[in-house]
Amino acid sequence: MSEEKLGRDVFMALAAIAWADGKVDPQEADAICRTAIEEGLGIEEIEAIEKATKEKIAMSAVELPKMSKADRLFVYAVGTWITRVDGHVADEEKEALEELGKALKVPEAPRRRAEEIAEEIGQLSESEDPAFYNLPQLRTTLKQRLEEAAELRAAAKATEQEDDG
Repeated sequence: MSEEKLGRDVFMALAAIAWADGKVDPQEADAICRTAIEEGLGIEEIEAIEKATKEKIAMSAVELPKMSKADRLFVYAVGTWITRVDGHVADEEKEALEELGKALKVPEAPRRRAEEIAEEIGQLSESEDPAFYNLPQLRTTLKQRLEEAAELRAAAKATEQEDDG
């Protein structure tokens, strides 16, 4: 799978999720901006993302680019994590996640699995502090699990064809 860089709009979508409960917690803003910096985005893009964490942005204002399945799952998983950073997931945040999942075209079952993996990675962190959340490990784990699932599907299909043949 390609390691394409996540674009600015991905982080704008994450900011929209953070705004869903009417405020952006400083830890949520930090997590979004830090992830964008780690992704290697340019200074202008980082400034726009930082602005979106300070001035409310609606999900409808975000244009999500075409992304790989792994990147779409990563964005959704990070979104689920961001909603939990402040220790409370508001109904508005749940609705924003639902909207994000639809915008990313991620079906319900993979959404739940991405959320479970995000939580799993969070439990491996050194601290509850968002600064210690391992986003690169989340992305790698999601990609590995997708590859494993594809291999299992291919093996099952091959077995099925052998049984039919």
